[in-house]
Amino acid sequence: MAKITIFDTTLRDGEQSPGFSMNMEEKLQMAFQLEALNVDVIEAGFPASSAGDFKAVNAIAKKVGRPVICGLARMVEGDITAAGNAIKPAKKRRIHVFISTSDIHMKYKLRKTRKEVLAMTRSGIALAKKFTADVEFSCEDATRSDPGFMYEVITEAIRTGATTVNIPDTVGYTVPEEYGRLIDGIFSNVPNIRNAVVSVHCHNDLGLGVANSLTAVMHGARQVECTVNGIGERAGNASLEEVVMAIKTRRDFLGHTTGIHTREIHKTSKLLSSITGIPVQPNKAIVGANAFAHEAGIHQDGVLKRRETYEIMTPQSIGLHQSKMVLGKHSGRHAFGRKMAELGFKLDKDQLDAAFERFKALADKKKEVFDDDLEAVVGDEITIAHRVYELAYFHTTTGNATIPTATVKLKKGGELLMAAATGDGPIDAVYNAIDKITGVKGRLANYQVRAVTGDKDAVGEVIVQVEFDLRRLVGRGVSTQVAARGRAASTDTVEASTMAYLSALNRVLNERGVR
Repeated sequence: MAKITIFDTTLRDGEQSPGFSMNMEEKLQMAFQLEALNVDVIEAGFPASSAGDFKAVNAIAKKVGRPVICGLARMVEGDITAAGNAIKPAKKRRIHVFISTSDIHMKYKLRKTRKEVLAMTRSGIALAKKFTADVEFSCEDATRSDPGFMYEVITEAIRTGATTVNIPDTVGYTVPEEYGRLIDGIFSNVPNIRNAVVSVHCHNDLGLGVANSLTAVMHGARQVECTVNGIGERAGNASLEEVVMAIKTRRDFLGHTTGIHTREIHKTSKLLSSITGIPVQPNKAIVGANAFAHEAGIHQDGVLKRRETYEIMTPQSIGLHQSKMVLGKHSGRHAFGRKMAELGFKLDKDQLDAAFERFKALADKKKEVFDDDLEAVVGDEITIAHRVYELAYFHTTTGNATIPTATVKLKKGGELLMAAATGDGPIDAVYNAIDKITGVKGRLANYQVRAVTGDKDAVGEVIVQVEFDLRRLVGRGVSTQVAARGRAASTDTVEASTMAYLSALNRVLNERGVR
């Protein structure tokens, strides 16, 4: 059986989609888990896009040893140089260069002729080869490109030194039969195609990302580019877990395999949700809460008699297990640290100490502590390198016949700062009080709350999107309007809302070096 290379772009294509941005600590946590999942290639980011992305790719290149670490670059000198420098510490490294080959992109986006695109392809790959022998080339918008011109570009890319050629369905336009013919055409019309690996990168705008990827595999592609939970631009990318489990479950038909440790799939999916604060839809294939649930009586009866009647794979095959109480208020640091590792968190001593304190505070309030509670409560604690402001105290009063008020005390370094404010409700009042203390005005753009587990003492997870006005910090060279995501969890929804708002604020201040 041919082994299909799994190229994970969660930290690049996935992370750049709205609501899924991650800071360096979050990217590192995810990269460690992708290594445990045993992906072949981690596309760690787009180093030229920002100083933060460069640092994140560089940190992953230094600390994640087994997979190939890849940086994305446009076919321009500055991008390629940035990518080469960012991935330099990696044991195995790759530069992924791309340029549009469709007429619509060349005319309106690049404003380049076909001749210029060919020249840029040659010079860009030649430059990338100075940093690494492993160079991947992508024809952006391949599925809307003129096949004859694309064959010519691919031929030149391989001749110049590309070792992988990627045929992306950039806008999710193609359908399986058409995509299969395109891959066949490349194998038939590119004379040196056997000197490179053919890769596919399918978007999900028509809901066909996985179907198109699997079709390409059946027609000779040997690398699939995908993301955990299918996150990505617009409607997302081909979902890693769906591609991998389809190849594993239908090995009889597809005739291929991957090196993925499938028992890490559920953990990886949960970690991504914990980091981003965006849960997976319940009916999501493979990793959704209902993927192995049966409610219909006929289905329940069949599964009880023989699992295979309605389940084509086992929950255990993706590492799924029933959440259960394994920790309580008497649990020690060693047991807690082991549980964090089981849940996919790789923590240093300071991070473990901070997470342990949050856990002990929760255990004092909640009788039963489940895995989902732990993921929600400690997830945000470990992803902010420095907390400019910490919650010391809050008190609210509210009612249907009184004006909601809040008193908040924050700790900044060794100083305690306090303010009181009113609002439309207790949470609005708390946020107004925080704004008074910090001098940074925030506008709540999105607010979500969900119960992580059941019962009356359930942990409530709050996710906020806040737009901050940083005019008072302009002297430090920052932009005035900045959006940030924050998340926190507590048995008290007002407390969780307060900490989520502070999380968003601290994230903004951290990114701008404010202390």
